[in-house]
Amino acid sequence: MMNDLRVGIVGPVPPPAGGMAGQTAQLRALLEQDGVRVTFVPTNTPYHPAFVGRLRGVRAVFRLVPYLARLWRCAGDVDVLHVMANSGWSWHLFAAPAIRIGRLRKRTVVVNYRGGEAESFLSQAAGVVMPTLARADIVAVPSRFLKDVFARHGVEAHVLPNIVDRQRFHPAEPRPDTRRTKLMVARNLEAVYDIGTAIEAFAIVRRAVPDATLTVAGSGATRDALVRQAADAGLAASVRFAGRLDREEVAALTRESDIVVNPSLVDNMPNSLLEALASGTPVVSTDVGGIRHLVTHERTALLVPPANPPAMAAAILRLVDDDALAARLRAQGLSDVEQYTWPNVRERLYALYRSPRASRATAPKAA
Repeated sequence: MMNDLRVGIVGPVPPPAGGMAGQTAQLRALLEQDGVRVTFVPTNTPYHPAFVGRLRGVRAVFRLVPYLARLWRCAGDVDVLHVMANSGWSWHLFAAPAIRIGRLRKRTVVVNYRGGEAESFLSQAAGVVMPTLARADIVAVPSRFLKDVFARHGVEAHVLPNIVDRQRFHPAEPRPDTRRTKLMVARNLEAVYDIGTAIEAFAIVRRAVPDATLTVAGSGATRDALVRQAADAGLAASVRFAGRLDREEVAALTRESDIVVNPSLVDNMPNSLLEALASGTPVVSTDVGGIRHLVTHERTALLVPPANPPAMAAAILRLVDDDALAARLRAQGLSDVEQYTWPNVRERLYALYRSPRASRATAPKAA
């Protein structure tokens, strides 16, 4: 417990409920349960007035000005500023100002960076990103994959894993006497997550398992194209697009599903896979980015190459009827996921808060 600590958390709020917004909300709640005084600065508050959201040229200003004012007040009233950071414009508009304001107000700044596209972002924007990153006291990342990425750019990063909510995500009773026919994908409907490959793989699976179903939980820009793809493949009745679900709905769907499929092209440490492990639901995933640091092929998941529907379908079909394989993945997954629970992550986090400047000797020098 650190109930004398004051922490400012800077990050997005749901919706969507998963990803960085979900981790931000969860971190806030867990710290408050420990008696930490938390001040929260959201990075994605609704535009006011609402019509501003349609004005591409000026809407960033309407969000940025009040955001900076909140940041300034928050940084003056906390001991630690914990900044949830990502690549691209999110870094430049939200993370970078938070780091600089935190340093200006002489507060401890912890940058909690996440995102599977870190390598390209750090390479392309190094001249802008590195001088700002150098002003952070600690850089924390959720996986060894990202730790290695930052090391290649001369930045020491500390591994602070994502936290799985075991109260929500827990296993149902195993069903060894039934075929595993209920498939699920829980990713946003964006090109980088390649849901189309999962649908192509499912079409192959259906030829062998006519009663198989696929539920796609998420929303995004590719939804219409994916709905057309499923219809064109004759799968309209067996592929359900559930849309954006809240955390309880995602947890229930994960428990009810027989196999969680992750077809992403770029990834780091997806919460959907942690939640599948915690729910005792076997996983078939592409072997990209940091996935192999989260799950192990044939031990806690089946891994396949990206953008390869036949390989993904073959892995799914292995799990459909193989009770022994499914039971092994389930048991090892439930065991391994314990390292991502709050009791096991808490002391790592508090250690970073207690000794924030330990890594500054190896951080890149500010320009």
